[in-house]
Amino acid sequence: MREFKLPDLGEGIHEGEIADVLVEVGDEVDEDQPIVEVETDKATVEITSPYAATVSDVRVHTGDLVEVGAVLFVFDGANGAGAESMEAASDTPESKSSERGRPSGDGAEPQTSEARTEPVSYDGPVPASPSTRRLARELEVDLRAVSGSGPGGRVTAEDVREFAKQGQEVKEETRPQPPRGDRKESTQPKEGLSARPLAVESPELPDFSRWGDVERVPLRSVRRTTAIHMARAWSQVPHVSHQELVDVTALESFRQKYKDELDEEGGTLSLTIFVMKAAVAALKMHPRFNASFDADAEEIVLKKYYHIGVAVDTERGLLVPVIRDVDRKSIAELAVELAAVITRARDNDTPLEAMQGGTFTITNIGALGGTGFAPIVNYPEVAILGMARAAWQPVVRGEGESAPIVPRFMLPLVLAFDHRVVDGADAARFMQVVVRALSEPDEFLLRI
Repeated sequence: MREFKLPDLGEGIHEGEIADVLVEVGDEVDEDQPIVEVETDKATVEITSPYAATVSDVRVHTGDLVEVGAVLFVFDGANGAGAESMEAASDTPESKSSERGRPSGDGAEPQTSEARTEPVSYDGPVPASPSTRRLARELEVDLRAVSGSGPGGRVTAEDVREFAKQGQEVKEETRPQPPRGDRKESTQPKEGLSARPLAVESPELPDFSRWGDVERVPLRSVRRTTAIHMARAWSQVPHVSHQELVDVTALESFRQKYKDELDEEGGTLSLTIFVMKAAVAALKMHPRFNASFDADAEEIVLKKYYHIGVAVDTERGLLVPVIRDVDRKSIAELAVELAAVITRARDNDTPLEAMQGGTFTITNIGALGGTGFAPIVNYPEVAILGMARAAWQPVVRGEGESAPIVPRFMLPLVLAFDHRVVDGADAARFMQVVVRALSEPDEFLLRI
């Protein structure tokens, strides 16, 4: 018998919800056959069997919330490349003793960190996901020295973290210390710069049923992920907002002129496309808005690429797929790509990697109404640009009592940003670039 555990599904993912169990007890499965769908971090992942076998036990049901490493299935008669790699891993002394410090049935002592530092023998490349390899590089861990606990001896992110943790004390003891005179003494304690908000426990809720009927709905899937992500963003980022009202009358005329032509090509020429381009122009002039804040290292990470996340309202909740290299694409190309991205998101067909790597986010509630709102920064980014509904408004042109009042098409914008990285004056200058680009489209479109 072989246990099949929930494998590492990507960077920063520790759990998922079982969206659908595709096999039953007694089913014969082939190698690489889909056996379960897991919804995690705003994406549904189809997991396949690493070997050909018979399902002898199903440990999960639709709707279950499971952590990485939890047993999903038990198989009998496993065959195939996956089974062979597991057999090879189990034959090594390291894998036989890789129970993460748990005593075996014969009363063996927990494995020590010294035992874990011995390299594991692999005939070929170490089986591990790209995110796990990236984590290993960041933690300076040699994957060949790590015993994999995943299917087929696959090295998971948790394996790498555990290995790095066990070797940390040894590394600290052997790390050369610079002479005291060469050390830079900080005038301010590091704790002051890297401080995290104090954890405040929520008070116990009252019994709401005392006052009437209630219904409890489990927090699952996208809603649960959004709740966690927003709480983290709000607690980590000191939010400040800057608002503008932009005259996009000329831009709307341009959009109306060409939108039918783009429709025929499968695109949608919305105002969001122009705002994306205007935002990139501002990001290039003010690079600290295209960044992340590393509190532990006390550094601002400036990014030299422009991947714009676009918030999409779906039946499952809010998704933020990323449009990559917006600076290198034309208005027409973006119109077609964004339309396809929105369709995939609403069809629940957006892979996890398509929602990673964003540097700046745009969210547009204009289609649903509202004159303005205060968006939350999409952590670990440092800024987000919100669009409300554009509408015709009476605008005074000129000065004095005799100044004419004319109808203009006005777009409300709000920029929320991380005050640790940029200041209010920076936000005002950033928004002036956006305003100028959208209100004077002829000059802007000529140069992009």
